Amino acid sequence: MSMRKLMMVERIMYVDPETPVNCIFTAKIKGEIPEENVKAALEKIQQKHPLLRTRIDNSNEKYPSFIEVEEIEPIPLRIVERKTDEDWLQESEIEWFRLFKDEKKPLAQLVWVKGQDASELLWVMPHCICDGTSLVTLMRELLGLLDNPSFEMSPYPVFSSVDDFLPLDFNMKNEKRKAGLYLLVARFFFMMQRKSKVRNFGKNYVIHWKEDSQMTTQITEKCKAQGISVHALLCAAYMQAFKEIQGKQAKGKVISPVDVRHFIPEIKKDHLFAFAPTVELPLKKGSLDVMDNAREIKKELLQKINKIEARKLLWMGEQMHPLVDRMITMLKSSNGGHDVTLSNMGRIDIPNDYKHFTLETIISPTVAFPWLNSNTLVTTTYNQQMDFTFMSNEHFLPKEEALKIKNKAIELMTSFV
Repeated sequence: MSMRKLMMVERIMYVDPETPVNCIFTAKIKGEIPEENVKAALEKIQQKHPLLRTRIDNSNEKYPSFIEVEEIEPIPLRIVERKTDEDWLQESEIEWFRLFKDEKKPLAQLVWVKGQDASELLWVMPHCICDGTSLVTLMRELLGLLDNPSFEMSPYPVFSSVDDFLPLDFNMKNEKRKAGLYLLVARFFFMMQRKSKVRNFGKNYVIHWKEDSQMTTQITEKCKAQGISVHALLCAAYMQAFKEIQGKQAKGKVISPVDVRHFIPEIKKDHLFAFAPTVELPLKKGSLDVMDNAREIKKELLQKINKIEARKLLWMGEQMHPLVDRMITMLKSSNGGHDVTLSNMGRIDIPNDYKHFTLETIISPTVAFPWLNSNTLVTTTYNQQMDFTFMSNEHFLPKEEALKIKNKAIELMTSFV
């Protein structure tokens, strides 16, 4: 009956049964679609992805588990009348705090902000079952099925544990010894941490904006000409902006998630998976030149990505289950050593012309983290337009200050264009 225990990395994003951490991913379409097509598409998607037929079981004190539900209900569809272009934002903020607790309902929901000729479709899912790539997959599948309901998709098997991904040359004995040592050091580290009562009591917020296609193209071409990546430029510009607005308070570091599928090809692009290894990227001390910093960051990013051993990381994470609660407590109470988590999902590979509607735009995912430092910037590019969502909470980073940082970063990114 049981499918598998949550991996350590999933448990951190799950937090606990009373704390929602949901990803919301939005697409705006022009045209009309029949409601029965939406329901039929959701049914096929649910049949394909095993995690959409499970619930999270907490009866075992030690480990929450994904459990397959035999008679699971369909993915719920919530339809809201569309009154303004900003309704999707309001609905996202409501969905951030949805708890997926009903034992008969799946770990997903679709919100349809339905207008006469325009609609937004919002996927809502707990972060413990999906990353950015998973969200793009679900949106691509949904739009494809709305346009062509007879399209067939095949289900895929569930992996039973991270051991399924271990490299062939994995020396279990050695690694277990190492893991034991890490666990000791980590326990000691957590013991030494002062118990902080600080928590994020502020209101979570999101700031959303787009760069038009002309500016997006200019930024992309300038980066190409300079031999740097757009991602490196974003990191450099944002760290510099934090530094200029926050002065000594700024940390001079960003955390960047990397798609795990680069390292573990068995996890296919169209499989739901929640773990993304991260890379920490620092700002060069003393340098104010954004281009120079971007060059350094690009080099460092490539070096660090080459060193990532995602298979081992997943396995090592599993040895750290005894410390999950302490890790979560620390995330909830510590300022962290970084300015922002910057997730650049790049160009979104979803067609925009369908027989019955057009996909007008994609809005980068939003999420309300319960961490004290919940500064998160997500960017996507669709139809030659860069789209940004910046999330934080008023207690940690007042929205007014976040807007100043955002404006400064845009100024730095576009000043050389």
